[in-house]
Amino acid sequence: MRILTISLLVATMTLTACGAVRESRVNPLNWFGGSRSTPVQQKTAEETNPLIPQTTRGGLFSSARDAAREYLGTPIDQVSGLVIERVPGGGIIRVTGISEVLGIYDVRLTPADDNEEVDEDGVLTYRLEGVRPARVVRGGTERQRTVMAARRLTDNQLAEARVIRVEGRLNAQTTSRR
Repeated sequence: MRILTISLLVATMTLTACGAVRESRVNPLNWFGGSRSTPVQQKTAEETNPLIPQTTRGGLFSSARDAAREYLGTPIDQVSGLVIERVPGGGIIRVTGISEVLGIYDVRLTPADDNEEVDEDGVLTYRLEGVRPARVVRGGTERQRTVMAARRLTDNQLAEARVIRVEGRLNAQTTSRR
């Protein structure tokens, strides 16, 4: 018991000594000095992004990267839910759908038109699509066939849209600005 008391007393005295040597280099809080501002030299020759390489030589996988992959999704049968959640800088469209078959994957919200623009009536339209598996399995419960997808929109996109519409194969869900 005496050894425990002495070792606790020594540890306590050692820790309190750090306050006495506040400006000392022994104190671990002083190992890195305070920050200070220094001017930055401006480059005026040209504006280049240092993160983008300037070489035109292709890499090992450049041919695979150049090939544009086409999305092979087909519309999901029913759109069962549509929720828009506010996030800083915009919103997230979260859509729930029910497919006809099991195993749908790579579910996306794709723009109904090519340029993802709001039409003249203020309607922003998306399609809920997913890729069917090679071997189609019909049946299963509704919960097993339920799929979800989400898409982020900026404040500018939301400001232009009065109505957001998500279409499936059999129905569509819409939500409007309050």
